[in-house]
Amino acid sequence: MVRLDGSRIYSRMAVGGKAHGLSKIRAAGLPTPPAFTVTVDACRQYFESRDGLMARLWPQIKEGVTWLQAQTDHTFGRGPVPLLVSVRSGAPASMPGMMDTVLNLGINDDVERVLAEKCGARFAADTHQRFRELFCQVVAPDEQVPADPFLQLRAAVTAVFESWNSPRAVSYRRHHGLEGKMAGTSVTVQAMVFGNLDDQSGTGVLFSRNPLTGANEPYGEWLPGGQGEDVVSGKSDPLPLTVLAQTHPAIHSQLIDAATWLENDGADVQDIEFTVEAGKLYLLQTRAAKRSARAAVTIAVALQQEGRIDVDEALGRVTPAQLDTLLTPVIEPSALAEATVVATGLPACPGVGAGRVVTDCESAEEAFDEGEDVVLARETTSPDDVGGMIVARAVITEQGGATSHAAVVSRELHTPCVVGCGKGALRGLADTDVTVDGVTGHVYAGLLPLTRPSEDGDPAMATLLGWARERSRVQVHKVGTPHAAGLPVVDHRDPSTLTTALAAGATALAAEHPLPTLLALLRLTGNVDGGMR
Repeated sequence: MVRLDGSRIYSRMAVGGKAHGLSKIRAAGLPTPPAFTVTVDACRQYFESRDGLMARLWPQIKEGVTWLQAQTDHTFGRGPVPLLVSVRSGAPASMPGMMDTVLNLGINDDVERVLAEKCGARFAADTHQRFRELFCQVVAPDEQVPADPFLQLRAAVTAVFESWNSPRAVSYRRHHGLEGKMAGTSVTVQAMVFGNLDDQSGTGVLFSRNPLTGANEPYGEWLPGGQGEDVVSGKSDPLPLTVLAQTHPAIHSQLIDAATWLENDGADVQDIEFTVEAGKLYLLQTRAAKRSARAAVTIAVALQQEGRIDVDEALGRVTPAQLDTLLTPVIEPSALAEATVVATGLPACPGVGAGRVVTDCESAEEAFDEGEDVVLARETTSPDDVGGMIVARAVITEQGGATSHAAVVSRELHTPCVVGCGKGALRGLADTDVTVDGVTGHVYAGLLPLTRPSEDGDPAMATLLGWARERSRVQVHKVGTPHAAGLPVVDHRDPSTLTTALAAGATALAAEHPLPTLLALLRLTGNVDGGMR
């Protein structure tokens, strides 16, 4: 167990991404509630011997709680000023929403009464209800919530460890090639701050640049009177971040300044979770932002041109799979004139996806196994829906905003996504064919004709192509051009074609799309590193 006291910045591999970000925030003197973290290696030890690890760990956790009490001048589990905590997971590589979190832990009937006297009955009852619902969902679905705050805490810590091997977490790691690359998850225990306290409180998410387009402008959402889970779950429809600027300009300015510093320090776009409690800003998390394929290309080129990263790093931040997404077909413009819009929502991840609408993950996975293209339609998504999201051609939801679970995970998967179409708006679409445009937010009836974009027509991709050609000892020409005549044809999606060509000493190849092929070659030859972020 380590204290995140600002004395040092802990590595992502040691304490997980969340605690790494918090240690950076605290060391920089930016506002964040105090926290301590159970290390990633403790998770490995937990699965070797659950009882043995907890026997060694529990006294350290109690010491950590004592330290939080001293830092906050609050008392865990009782008055005069009760301390409540969040218990959150954090793997070395970001796995958004895949593991468990418990908020408002430490409350019981007695603590609720103390909070009611100090902060009002509505706040106290709301906070207690939020805790009960999340604890029963995450920790003890079929058991009574313990009244003893320390029993709550012990159960929550073990639940976070256990969530490392949950089906959704395993599926996510397998899909992203992360199996065997991490020892487990850390567990961060942090003093709670309350966005639901009063009319000067709220919660939100800020991206230091637009994660959909890559535009160099702040992007985010703000939910007055809410807690972070309200935004991420998609069950509440937040407001644009511009509303925070209008209603609390000083807090908005402080937030933007913090985001600018964190982006400069990390040389990458930041995804920042924040809470405002009684008019005071607190940063609860910062991490490299999940972004659409379009944003990944735009941001990589922009950061290089701004002098933040070098060319090799820029090439390493774009994957062949992201380029595949950008080079997939888009809706034929002439077809849009006759197309029927059946739903409209917020664009959450660019791209076009089409197929038969299914409303549950089991149907999506079964259809995928049969070779059928499907669009997953949900009221809102949760981590349990990830299996269906992985196989769907597009994801559409009735509720949620651009920082909801559906939006964040779809950007990570590079799956076209439209959220917040309206309650009941998707019910009549089940078993019909639709085409989803994640750029405009429109869902069209039927399977519309598509056309294929070109690398050369996109300035950012053209820049990457120039850099890749400069650094590759093997030239790659587009199939069908004069330079490609007679050359071996390779496909970056089949690495064996690349390794065979390299082994044969080829110095020039032909490919349908030269840029992703060049990036794959640079990775094979060690010229760029597409490392874990």
